[in-house]
Amino acid sequence: MAIKSFFFEKGPKAVILMHAYSSTPNDVRMLGRALEKENYTVYAPLFKGHGTTEPEDILNTSPKDWVNDAKEAIQFLHEKGYKEIAVFGLSMGGVIATKLLVDKEPVLAGGTFCSPVMNFRNGNNVRKEFLAYVQILKKKAGYSELEINDLMPEVERKLDNQLDEISELTESMEPHYSEINHPIFIAQAGQDELVDPQIAISFRKSLKKASIVDFHWYENSKHAVTVGVDRKALQADVSNFLKQLDWNGG
Repeated sequence: MAIKSFFFEKGPKAVILMHAYSSTPNDVRMLGRALEKENYTVYAPLFKGHGTTEPEDILNTSPKDWVNDAKEAIQFLHEKGYKEIAVFGLSMGGVIATKLLVDKEPVLAGGTFCSPVMNFRNGNNVRKEFLAYVQILKKKAGYSELEINDLMPEVERKLDNQLDEISELTESMEPHYSEINHPIFIAQAGQDELVDPQIAISFRKSLKKASIVDFHWYENSKHAVTVGVDRKALQADVSNFLKQLDWNGG
């Protein structure tokens, strides 16, 4: 069964949580539930092409689609009556959250969790991980080794094109990081196996005008910090960050 977005409707303060590349909102569900318990309304959109059993569905979309998904998430909450919104994302979701800040979308604050917001092509192992993910799904679907081997060149071609598009997106964003004046939360796992942890440190240094930069390093966590050993600490830190924000001017 396909995985969908989730919407936990609770209090007047709204939070958007965005999932990682090739993943689903399950990445951020535990964080969403923790924030719901603290009276936040939480929406986690499913990025186009994700949440299916066919990995090629992801490769038939683009980062522009996911940015549009994020902007539609803001619109969805506005239509529900939520005017002030904080946006966070894990990995690729954090890139999209940061893009909303760069584009001056109507959000109160932003946050990244282990996100490759800089030096995208050289600073991560996303390509290797995605190709392994494709092979696992194809084996589960009953494909033979020969059939999988026949499929992989086209998958690699499409993947490389998509990773180039993501790299172009982050390169277009980087010159504008020094102009962001929103409060920003940055979480980084010390044992991140997918994204170079130093990217988070460089990102923090690039934020010259941000009114708050709340940086957290989780030494024992791997890439999926939202579901890892430090998830409770992350939940508390995100909660504390949200309490600092100027909701409704007060």
